[in-house]
Amino acid sequence: DWCEWERTVLRKAAAAANEKKLAAALDHLEKSLSAGSGIHAVGNSMTVADIVLCSTLNSLSSTSTFPTAINRYVQTYSASWSKVETALQELVEQGSKNTLVKLDLDLTQPSLVDLVDTLFRQTVTQLFGAVKLPAAVVMKCANPKHGDYQCSAAMPAFKALKDSGKLPPDIKSPPMLAKAILEAIGHENPVVTELSVNGPGFVSCRIRASLLQDHANKFLETKILPLPPNIKPQVCVVDFSSPNIAKEMHVGHLRSTIIGESVCRILELVGHKVHRVNHVGDWGTQFGMLIQFLREEYPNVGEGGEIPNITDLTVFYKNAKQRFDESPEFKKKAQLNVVDLQSGNKECLSIWKLLCDISRGEFEKVYTRLDITIEEFGESFYNDKIPPVIEEFEKAGILKSEEGGAKCVFCDGFKIPLMLQKSDGGYGYDSTDMAALKYRLKDLNADRVIAITDFSQADHFKMIYAAGKAIGWTDRGQRLDHIGFGTVQGEDGKRFKTRSGDTVRLVDLLDEAASRMKDSLKQRITDGGAHITDDDVHEVAEAIGYGSVKYFDLRRNPTSNYKFSYDMMLDTKGDTGVYLLYARARVESILAKAEAEYGADLNNLGQVTITHEAERNLILALQQFPDVITLTLDDLFPYHVCQYVYELANAATDFVSRCRVLGSDEMPSRLLLCQATVAAMQQAFDLLG
Repeated sequence: DWCEWERTVLRKAAAAANEKKLAAALDHLEKSLSAGSGIHAVGNSMTVADIVLCSTLNSLSSTSTFPTAINRYVQTYSASWSKVETALQELVEQGSKNTLVKLDLDLTQPSLVDLVDTLFRQTVTQLFGAVKLPAAVVMKCANPKHGDYQCSAAMPAFKALKDSGKLPPDIKSPPMLAKAILEAIGHENPVVTELSVNGPGFVSCRIRASLLQDHANKFLETKILPLPPNIKPQVCVVDFSSPNIAKEMHVGHLRSTIIGESVCRILELVGHKVHRVNHVGDWGTQFGMLIQFLREEYPNVGEGGEIPNITDLTVFYKNAKQRFDESPEFKKKAQLNVVDLQSGNKECLSIWKLLCDISRGEFEKVYTRLDITIEEFGESFYNDKIPPVIEEFEKAGILKSEEGGAKCVFCDGFKIPLMLQKSDGGYGYDSTDMAALKYRLKDLNADRVIAITDFSQADHFKMIYAAGKAIGWTDRGQRLDHIGFGTVQGEDGKRFKTRSGDTVRLVDLLDEAASRMKDSLKQRITDGGAHITDDDVHEVAEAIGYGSVKYFDLRRNPTSNYKFSYDMMLDTKGDTGVYLLYARARVESILAKAEAEYGADLNNLGQVTITHEAERNLILALQQFPDVITLTLDDLFPYHVCQYVYELANAATDFVSRCRVLGSDEMPSRLLLCQATVAAMQQAFDLLG
């Protein structure tokens, strides 16, 4: 009992430097000693209880004034304690001899994968010399029951040593080599514990609680999640959203818009300069049709005296298209408008700009709801940049003139070429995208270009990038990426549409999500399950509704299709935005209650001390962040961040379910874990937009 009291009361009070609790603990010990022999905690002879109590009391002797009874108690065992210290030191030295390798590790390294990887690589090198190993030999265990991480170095090391004739004669198989690695690392290393050999030669292990504890306390100094080290700042261009002028943003724009925003935030987090590019469709033959329709519907529009009241761009575009298809006279005028627009006719340009402004206003409504920041560089921006690009390809001998006069670039592996100029002298998507690529690489000096569109444009961008490399625009080793996302489907597995078969407007989709969340919140208020006022419902419903739409999309690999379901995305259980927000709210409520009902000073809680498995697991989940960011910076898939925050929420839920926080002896430490969880979840939410 005294040993447990020392661990949970006296030691905790000392570690937290809580004078009030320390004084109470010392008073309790003094009374107990005075009631007994005065020099023994238990009975009439020295026990292990005296050893552990004096251990902690000795650590306090220089900073605390003990009551007389305790002072006599400590002095009685001073000689014995000196012998104990000597014995402990001998044990430590003996333990260090059990570690056959000398490790040079940076224990402040934020990446656990890199730290464990370094541990195993150094061990292999010291045991067997320079052995070439794959780039990745350490990964998370698929099943946490088997450990935190596993190392596969034994298999390739065994093969390399065998092939070179340097395999030690006593090692007959990869598992035997794995065992040698395990024994060399030993059980006294500062990084991992519970090492074991599994299967064909995997070494599994768990991160030491003491190391995780140090990382948690380091994080709590700033409450800013650690990042991968040594990231060189780059200039990145992210091309996303890209709606068309005179058309409503629809469900098809959802993925590009929210994936692009998240990608930008992740790149900006690590210090990259990011150009957020909205490559809107603001140029092309369709504008001749739209200009003519606007002229006929609003006769004074060209004089600047009438601002058309276009409340539904989709209906406006459909009506213009219908008249274009049905009226030969209208069609002829529309075609002449295209020529006038491209030649700079003032009236046509004025109407075109008006259409662009109306459209931008509608786009901005969506961007405001989704918290999107983006800068417009429409197709028209590149008009004067296309001819020099074509000339450059001609001079390089890469451009070929086809029958009819079209100028094309053929790319290896593709039968259909890029058409930089049509046979009639006009320009199309290929022309614009080629000019855009050069502008981004040469004028913006991009080190990395990322285009985010639906998967059907994958080949188009492969050819654009191949042509850019062939002409020499990537002379600095710039990286060119395309994220091709899958289709948003309805419950029937087909493209998500309204009941009438029309494309779903994005504003309608967001309104419906907020409306359903509003109904859910009102019911929870009635049932006593939501602690918000009726006045807060609208704002909260929009925040949760919009956030849930985003998360439902972002949490999956963007290259896959998915079925859109309001019921699934607004579910309070499972991998949903609602579950994550509720999980964070639960942890926040514990912090609020600790302050209001227990008088906890949330700004002065001391340090984290791990005493329970659930605490260790929570910190392990927190510390995955640097490795998640490293992974995401490669493929730019935000679902890695979604997995991080979902696993963190699960670990936090397990922690508050299994570990009593309020009123427990461990309350200060556990409140710190609650603070760390809230801070980490918020930063992950920010990255997801």
